[in-house]
Amino acid sequence: QEIVEFLKNPDKYTKLGGKIPKGALLVGPPGTGKTLFAKAVAGEAHVPFFSISGSDFVEMFVGVGASRVRDLFKQAKEKSPCIIFIDEIDAVGRARSKNAGFSSNDERENTLNQLLTEMDGFDGSSGVIILAATNRVDILDKALLRAGRFDRQIYVDLPDLNDRKEIFLVHMKGLKLGPDVDVDQLSRQTPGFSGADIANVCNEAALIAARHDKQAIEKQDFMDAVDRIIGGLEKKNKIITEDERRSIAIHEAGHATISWMTEYGNPLVKVTIVPRGKALGAAWYMPEERQITHTQVLLDELCSLLGGRAAEELFLDRISTGAANDLERVTKLAYAMITYYGMSDKLPNLNYADSQSDGYNFQKPYSEETAVIIDQEVSKLIATQYARAKEILTQYAEQHHQLAQLLLEREVIYTEDVETILGKRQWVSRSDELDALNEAARAKRLASATPPPYIKKEEDQPTPAPSDEKNDEEPTDHE
Repeated sequence: QEIVEFLKNPDKYTKLGGKIPKGALLVGPPGTGKTLFAKAVAGEAHVPFFSISGSDFVEMFVGVGASRVRDLFKQAKEKSPCIIFIDEIDAVGRARSKNAGFSSNDERENTLNQLLTEMDGFDGSSGVIILAATNRVDILDKALLRAGRFDRQIYVDLPDLNDRKEIFLVHMKGLKLGPDVDVDQLSRQTPGFSGADIANVCNEAALIAARHDKQAIEKQDFMDAVDRIIGGLEKKNKIITEDERRSIAIHEAGHATISWMTEYGNPLVKVTIVPRGKALGAAWYMPEERQITHTQVLLDELCSLLGGRAAEELFLDRISTGAANDLERVTKLAYAMITYYGMSDKLPNLNYADSQSDGYNFQKPYSEETAVIIDQEVSKLIATQYARAKEILTQYAEQHHQLAQLLLEREVIYTEDVETILGKRQWVSRSDELDALNEAARAKRLASATPPPYIKKEEDQPTPAPSDEKNDEEPTDHE
């Protein structure tokens, strides 16, 4: 908005003696809409827009890249005020090597030098704002990021819950939706999805509905689309013996039971023993989005992940290779807790992050003795949570067997089935808590809103004034 304002009304800023900023760097993961932002800025400001990719400058012939930079800026100055957008700037803006004589590609350095000169060299160009996008800001040359060049870094993060809801509404505009589609639930069930992923979910749901000859896209089609994107294709023709099916059912029921019986376990959505992608079975959760995570949350997550292996050992008297993915996640999380978050009794408040990137040439910033302590602490942490998982499963053994049996019969079970067997969950999920807070805030806003001037008193109002509530209930009508 600030850049749009600069381009629309530059006098407002220059009359006080200020200078219009030269550039802004959009940084963020792939698919978050950095290029879309640049297009939107140019569209809002109604100014000429020059778009080019970083790789367009890099040529095998020496001097061509630098000459293209000169031409681009010459054109832009003639059309100023305007915007130049350089996508994937890391192709040309990579940090220059220390020993220039032995550089493998001089051409890239010449191009970068020309770009640096044009952006804020001896001849300060006016009215040309440069936007650039990259998801690898760490490898850019320091001279590009100094004040006066890309002095503003705008971090375009992955969308949070409310953002995802808005993005879903944008991509659902052209779709024929069934009455049961719930945008709130969909946005909750897609944490970590970028804007591009959400567009993919909507498209995939439309294709699934068309494949089943439906007249509208239903809630189930969206669920199937999310499952397919996260887990891969269903493989119903995979040959699995009855013994293997039972083993998978007991494993998945173990995860479900423990996540239900731990306070910070993620709320369960469904459990399935239908093979999908590489997985032979899966438990789907509604992950809670937290800004900070305390120790007990991570311990409950460890316990839930170990639930499958613990159930196999308790009820089958053997363990299998099916827990490989769980164990990988458990190990990474346990090491992160000890070495990164400092959640250890013997090594409290210490962070042993990888320091190779700082250029000190350390392989690791701790001694062999500390390495032994780290390994011991990780083993102790995992052993404690594994014992806890077995304890919970022993306590609820009967309910676990019922869950496993239901899974064998139906292949897919949902929250309601788990609730019937294990009883209502005794902890309110964080998402429900946030929903209640949002609803209360919304009611307060509506109550405190001043009525329009023409409303005198209630008798003058034969029909009730339309409220905003309808839009929340029917996202399909949202404009």
